Amino acid sequence: MWFTCKIKYSKPMENGLLKKVTETYLVDALSFTEAEKRFLEELTPYLSSDYEVSGISKAHISDMFDSADSLADRWYRCRVAFITLDEKTAVEKRIRQTILSKGVDLRDALKNLDKGMEGTLGEWVLEAIAETPIMDVYPYTAEEKK
Repeated sequence: MWFTCKIKYSKPMENGLLKKVTETYLVDALSFTEAEKRFLEELTPYLSSDYEVSGISKAHISDMFDSADSLADRWYRCRVAFITLDEKTAVEKRIRQTILSKGVDLRDALKNLDKGMEGTLGEWVLEAIAETPIMDVYPYTAEEKK
């Protein structure tokens, strides 16, 4: 499961002043508690001031396509509809899913989505694509035993 985690903290700006900012991150975890723990483990070394976890919520994401491009730093939310045909009624049915795609810009994210969807057995259409405020994604990685 993916969780959207938001954190508020004072970020030093280029002019030396501190500005209160809220940033959003995506964490792969089994529960809200694990998501908060993993989230804070990842971010605490980079935070020098007080911070507040302002929210954790489930992110309904069915798939994610990362980019090999080192310049890709934006995540785009793609709403995709898989089209099926009900054999009994001959009615078209759309099953909607949310997929994240990483890219330098919108066109790059769309290209990355197309590449990730290659080989999909069913017919699908892109219904919407929009940039997200997600700063970074922390997928689950199995820790090696010492």
